[in-house]
Amino acid sequence: MITLAYYFPFTCKKDTLTSNYTFAGAALLPGGICKFSVWAPFRKQMVLSVLQPQQASYPMVRDDHGYWHVEVDNIQAGTRYKYIPEDGPPLPDPASRSQPEGVHGPSEVVDTHFNWTDDTWQGLDLQELVIYELHTGTFSSSHDFQGVIERLEYLRSLGITAIEIMPVAQFPGSRNWGYDGVYPFAVQDSYGGVKGLKQLVNAAHQHGIAVILDVVYNHLGPEGNYFSQYGPWFTDKYKTPWGPALNFDDAWCDAVRGYYIQNALMWLDEFHIDGLRMDAVHAIWDCSAKHFTAELSEKVYELQAALNKKKLLIAELDLNSPRYIAPRQEGGYGLHAQWIDEFHHALRSLLTGDLNGYYADFGGLAPLAKSFRDSYVYTGQYSSVRKRNFGVYPTGRDYHQFVVFAQNHDQIGNRMLGDRLNSLLPFEAQKLAAAVLLLSPHIPMLFMGEEYGETRPFQFFTSHSDKDLIAGVTEGRKKEFASFAWEGEVPDPQSEETFNNCVLSWETKSVTGTALTELYRFLIAFRKTRQAMQHTSRNSVKVYTPSTHLLAVERAGKDDKVLLLFNFSEHPVQYMHDGEGSLEKKFDSAAAVWNGPGSEAPDEVTSAAAISLQPYSAIVYEII
Repeated sequence: MITLAYYFPFTCKKDTLTSNYTFAGAALLPGGICKFSVWAPFRKQMVLSVLQPQQASYPMVRDDHGYWHVEVDNIQAGTRYKYIPEDGPPLPDPASRSQPEGVHGPSEVVDTHFNWTDDTWQGLDLQELVIYELHTGTFSSSHDFQGVIERLEYLRSLGITAIEIMPVAQFPGSRNWGYDGVYPFAVQDSYGGVKGLKQLVNAAHQHGIAVILDVVYNHLGPEGNYFSQYGPWFTDKYKTPWGPALNFDDAWCDAVRGYYIQNALMWLDEFHIDGLRMDAVHAIWDCSAKHFTAELSEKVYELQAALNKKKLLIAELDLNSPRYIAPRQEGGYGLHAQWIDEFHHALRSLLTGDLNGYYADFGGLAPLAKSFRDSYVYTGQYSSVRKRNFGVYPTGRDYHQFVVFAQNHDQIGNRMLGDRLNSLLPFEAQKLAAAVLLLSPHIPMLFMGEEYGETRPFQFFTSHSDKDLIAGVTEGRKKEFASFAWEGEVPDPQSEETFNNCVLSWETKSVTGTALTELYRFLIAFRKTRQAMQHTSRNSVKVYTPSTHLLAVERAGKDDKVLLLFNFSEHPVQYMHDGEGSLEKKFDSAAAVWNGPGSEAPDEVTSAAAISLQPYSAIVYEII
């Protein structure tokens, strides 16, 4: 680990990685000393209260930037503490590294030492990513990091090159998606804490798998959120769907910006995390001359150079704006890639016919064809859902800067019943969806279980302790689904049964489940081994719509060229080959080997001919 000035300024000299921001939190120093620092600029007094192993109080000293500091002897890992302001009750540390008694309990001093064995690991380029999104609590019956470790060999054999872990920052109780976290520096204790996460990252790297961590820098959860009692963490300049906006550009914002930059660098450096998926970046409100994400990317690039290991920043972004992923020298913010929900919306509405809610902007083949061609579906045209013209064309941005998916936690979990695409589509259409995803020129991301056809839902769940909050969350979920006109009762987020229903079954022994998994494995391997599939420049892809339900895509790279055919009809369709170039079939999702009805397309085509595609099928030809 490189000890950076960002979050351990008192242990190293300032160098090219220095920052104007001050460390916050508790850090063990040589000689049994622990330095405690907390930002509370408006407080007149701050006292460190050590609770275990022996209770003691230590007055803290304020510096010119509003930080309070104290160094204490004979502090060991496991020591629990709180801060006491002059006129209030004891409070947990906003920069706590561990909350073993929950979000309302004392903070705990953590020993950051770990015996890493991944020195030769260098990380991965964007083009190498095949991402598998997972939720630690529902991925296995043990509900923890160890449960993920036990499946790493399976994921490697499937062809997965990166796991993306939903947020692990400490949240209320033991059941949560993770977006209600209130201690961004603390690893959820029920998952295995700091040591458990480091063990997972270390093991993943041994399997050749990168780790991307989902982080939330746009809001803090409501329960256990004591930040406003310390200082101006929030601003009323903006509104978010989740409560007060974090203060990234108002008075006193430097400490808030520094806090989250320290957090990002902690994960990437100390925890050896390979990349961060940044939640809802469009809700990071910042009108500064240098946007927070631009400043963050600058520091991450410096860290990457210092470590000589690849570090990635991927934005979830509900804006069709390439500015976020354009280089800083071109006026962009310098993030590496972004999620594209529109690919999912186009695919799902086409396969299911669902046009409720935000799906009203989609439907038919044209949106999916445009997403294949342009990544964004909306590049300036009018959106009936948004009631305005939306988006711009991503000029200069290659396909590998966009992450696409047929399913993810949001698009499943934010359905009223949390029903997966697998439970809504016939088997042939499931295989078609997999082919569309894995053969696209973008970075593909799977959601846990989709590769074997998991039918258990992924629903929204919580384990809050505040009765008013529980009632508010339950009522809010009901209102959220009003525009979709779905039938049924909204599952109770607070119920343990709701959580248990979402734990993966891992029932992969059925004929269809086995065939689906092998299809995923084949397509991932095909993606990795064909030059045409690895080329991601904008001029390497041509998209056609020969008929209402037929999508044709040509991909080329070096001396390799392939033709992709996708039939979205419940009836057979024909593709008319014009005779230019011979074709050799490499894949047909309708083939018996994939438990399909049987392929009717010829293995070789040497002249002008009609190629028949079975209902809901995908075919790949090599163009010779």
